Amino acid sequence: MKQQGERILVVDDESSITGALELIMRDRGYMVETASNVREAIALFDNKPYSVVLTDLKLPDESGIALLTHIKRAGADTEVILMTAHGSLDVTIEAIKKGAFYYIEKPFNPDHVVMLTERAMKQAAIRRQCHNRKPSKAGEEGAFGMVGRSPAMLQIYETIRLTAESDASVLIEGESGTGKELIAAAFHFNSKRVSRPFIRINCAAIPRDLIESELFGYRKGAFTGADRDKRGLIEAGAGGTLLLDEIAEMPAHIQAKLLRVLQERQLRRLGDERESSVDFRLIAATNRDTLQAIGDGSLREDLYYRISTIKIQVPPLRERLDDISLLAALFLDRFSRRYKKPVRSISDSACRMLLGYCWPGNVRELESVIEHAVLFCQSDQIMPESLPEQIRIARPGDFKCVIAPYLALEEIEREAIEQTLARTGGNVKQTARILKLHRPTLYRKLKKYGIKC
Repeated sequence: MKQQGERILVVDDESSITGALELIMRDRGYMVETASNVREAIALFDNKPYSVVLTDLKLPDESGIALLTHIKRAGADTEVILMTAHGSLDVTIEAIKKGAFYYIEKPFNPDHVVMLTERAMKQAAIRRQCHNRKPSKAGEEGAFGMVGRSPAMLQIYETIRLTAESDASVLIEGESGTGKELIAAAFHFNSKRVSRPFIRINCAAIPRDLIESELFGYRKGAFTGADRDKRGLIEAGAGGTLLLDEIAEMPAHIQAKLLRVLQERQLRRLGDERESSVDFRLIAATNRDTLQAIGDGSLREDLYYRISTIKIQVPPLRERLDDISLLAALFLDRFSRRYKKPVRSISDSACRMLLGYCWPGNVRELESVIEHAVLFCQSDQIMPESLPEQIRIARPGDFKCVIAPYLALEEIEREAIEQTLARTGGNVKQTARILKLHRPTLYRKLKKYGIKC
């Protein structure tokens, strides 16, 4: 029997759309129901719990935003994704302001819809956990919708517990795939702003020439093509939480403008002479070493001090060996149910391989590995042969610098630094720890040898 968190409602008056999405989602193991208008959708929604609703914007009786409003007024732990063939930033802003998880244009890529839906499901699960449980305590396994009992994770739980209700800015550092967005969501859903929007913006995904208008909005006539006033995402998140992911990728002049907004809590749209008050909590995230980003000019030092009142360093999975088994068990349960396979456990030999792997893709890679293993498993237990090749060929503790003979001492040092950087995915902090160097010393050597990372 599927859990209620895996139920999806698709609303569209085009049967080809509902039929296609129903087929795609059912193939992924989800329960799917469909409606052709807002009236039918509300009747279904009021009688059954749904984790995600995908709805067309233009429906025969009312708009998809009317359905979104009904869902949010009901206080349900349901995420809504709006679909439309008529893209408009105005509609996007209105939808996000009313609580939409995301907004996509037709025609859409099926894989993108699945990815987005599953992200929305995770968000709904976090929201549901936060609503249904007592406040999480440090040391509590699975606290705030996260899994982990390593000392570093317990410290993160404690930080969230102590500071979630404040308005202090948060900076989350960590490699890609470590769960930075989950931590940001935990701050929001355990704060006094929980009923207001949670806006997620990936600074690296927005074209550099559009990010200013996306964030701050603009007045009619501000530039060619600005034929109407438009509010930006900061204004759309009034009273809520703004997550700026990959903040070090934001252009320097936009960082300066953001700093002013944070200091004065006043915002001026492009082309506007007036300022308006804004109220939001900022959470920033980055997969870069912030000291390195400041050093190379990618991140303004004054902005760094403004956004890092609370600073969280998310450990990579290779430093959370105690958590690998917990996470693997969680993913095993999820994918065995999704694909209706009777896989119940992971063999000791397969588990040793998981513990001996370096996990450059972190938790996200582990999730993918377990999904692969479940799909290829032919019994009730995952064996080594079901794991992807990169796991099977890796040897525990296998990382050693491969140094050619007859090199000078400086050449050996350069090789060691380059190979360690490659192993850590360019993470200077981790490289310094492995090589037992202070970071300033490593930076000097990087400059000396002309090594870029």
